[in-house]
Amino acid sequence: MNRTQFADEASERLDDSARMLRDLLLSYAREQRVETIAVVGNAPMPPDAGRAALIDGSDLVIRMTTFALDEPGAQPAYGHRTDVVVVHRGVVVSPYTFADYTSRLYLLAEPGRLFWEPETLPDWWPADLGFVPIPNRRFVLPLSRLLGLSADEHVWATTGTLVTYMCRELFPEALVRLTGVSIVERPDQTDFEHAWGSKVGVTAEHRLHAESRLLSTWRDSGRIEIIQ
Repeated sequence: MNRTQFADEASERLDDSARMLRDLLLSYAREQRVETIAVVGNAPMPPDAGRAALIDGSDLVIRMTTFALDEPGAQPAYGHRTDVVVVHRGVVVSPYTFADYTSRLYLLAEPGRLFWEPETLPDWWPADLGFVPIPNRRFVLPLSRLLGLSADEHVWATTGTLVTYMCRELFPEALVRLTGVSIVERPDQTDFEHAWGSKVGVTAEHRLHAESRLLSTWRDSGRIEIIQ
């Protein structure tokens, strides 16, 4: 079976909301056939031209919240292509988060809506920018079950792990490359260092050890690649 047939069958297995999200992501991809996806977290990364080229050469590039991009003239580290941005209402905005926003897709991760999070958008949200919520019942809750988290507690995965899971569900035929994350190697950390801006504390709703184990399992089974 070739990749096109695999992609068609994968799409047929999705429910309506997931199929619509897959189609929307496809519309922002470099090509209409997605074989490689770069999920880029916020962790600082040393210069590496090969990594930056791998990110920018992916068919779909998804970045998280307070992300950094390579500046002109700087040594390549993070790449610069951005097709999709995943944010949440508590995001600390970097100069890159909403730069060129009319050419990107913005997805809103809002697992807190299952409990207490308000529906209103922050004042800093661009007035002419829409967004698409990541469906909690289709992605957040199944991922929580994989992590062994209780649906009755105020706990859920970090945004990077959620996006990685979402990509594996929507594009099982694609190679998902995860980079800019520190959870796998440092599940004991109490702060997240960011490539842009100050570090932020690991909030009470996250269980990093469970995420580290799951991401390691996906890596070891070939479901994802983790790029340092």
